Amino acid sequence: MLFSLKLYKMAIADNKGVEGATAVKPPRPYGLSLRSNFSWNLVGNVVYAGCQWGILVILAKLTTPEMVGRFALGLAITAPIIMLSQLQLRGVQATDVRDEYSFGHYLGLRLVTTLMALFVIGGVVWAGKYNLQTALVILAVGLSKAFESISDVYYGLMQRHERMDRIAKAMMIKGPLSLAALGLLVYITNDVLWGVIGLAVTWFLILMFYDLRNAAITLRESRSIKGMAFMSDEVMHPDFEPRRLANLAWLAFPLGLVMALISFNTNIPRYFIEHEIGISDLGIFAALAYLVFAGNTIISAVGQSVVPRLAKYYAVDDIIQYKRLLGRIMGIGLLLGGIGVLMALIAGRQLLTFLYRPEYADHVTAFVWLMIMAGVSYLASFLGYGMTAARYFKVQLPIFMIVTASTFGASMWLIPHFALTGAALSLTVGSLVQLIGSGFVFVHLLQKKNVKGVSL
Repeated sequence: MLFSLKLYKMAIADNKGVEGATAVKPPRPYGLSLRSNFSWNLVGNVVYAGCQWGILVILAKLTTPEMVGRFALGLAITAPIIMLSQLQLRGVQATDVRDEYSFGHYLGLRLVTTLMALFVIGGVVWAGKYNLQTALVILAVGLSKAFESISDVYYGLMQRHERMDRIAKAMMIKGPLSLAALGLLVYITNDVLWGVIGLAVTWFLILMFYDLRNAAITLRESRSIKGMAFMSDEVMHPDFEPRRLANLAWLAFPLGLVMALISFNTNIPRYFIEHEIGISDLGIFAALAYLVFAGNTIISAVGQSVVPRLAKYYAVDDIIQYKRLLGRIMGIGLLLGGIGVLMALIAGRQLLTFLYRPEYADHVTAFVWLMIMAGVSYLASFLGYGMTAARYFKVQLPIFMIVTASTFGASMWLIPHFALTGAALSLTVGSLVQLIGSGFVFVHLLQKKNVKGVSL
């Protein structure tokens, strides 16, 4: 990964605020270097995403496309609800350079919203009138995602203190154990439901016996380095102070809605496929799409690693370093997108046949369009990280409302006519709209700093 080493080989100049400005110099860093955080996060995300993709491979090899589709439907229904309930608190924590809220506030709010999300998922299942097997799979997926969501708020604490190594190690444990638990139970029972139950149990155990411990160590070290006495384990407890939680929820709600819209936008074609074509085709599309979204592993690793540093650059008005770092990670997105498209064009059919079954390779055209969509979405995602680092939360909401409307309209027209290829084209339309909208906002963001007198 020579390009990544070159990317992060930089020295941070002294952070000078503009004369007369109210910029606050960030506290002395006590986490790992940017390069180390990126490397750890990349490895952790690659291992975890590889194991998650392995789950789909196991389901495709050991079961029918219908069972894969049932699992995919569970993810499609629960993901937007869980994403909304998360309120993107991890990103808010990571950019909270002035410590406006304590960890207890973030944890308390996450527990409340996760419980609400489980009730909503139950209501959707009841209203959807699914058959018993499908309903149980959806509920089991929702429970597993709830445990994952609670772990995520502890990861936010570690990310805030730039200890991505601990997050990576958790993911490197969670991934293989999840794959083993689900694979073994599916092999024994030939039933995806028992596999998802095994997944939920595994994530609960990792939360209780690994994530909590690492978060406590991180908080203890950070307070010690700041010269403050560690105030016992009570700082790890949730704080349910109503006014503070309400203020935090109001601050984070636009981002939560944005993340829910992103998830909903991704899953819109899946809803149409299940309704218009059938759950078996949904299983095939889900398998194709996961290969595409595997690239998001690297995008997420890069974005999560750099967003605290981007936030510090922006907070002290060091816009030159802010733009330079963002430009470099945009280059990574462009490179990954190009590689994916070439791979699909040259060896798409052979790859799908090898990884899944011959019936999956019959949809290689959809696979190529999914790769094109992925490349566009990588660039848009990095612009989103740039806006989040600048704490531009509310402006992202109208962008994704337009993106969602575009994907919905494209799906309504394209999927009935072009089946799975139409679904891939619909996602491509949405990604293009996101990239264009994010670009306009980002230009405005930089112009605003220029108006304040900051040299660009």
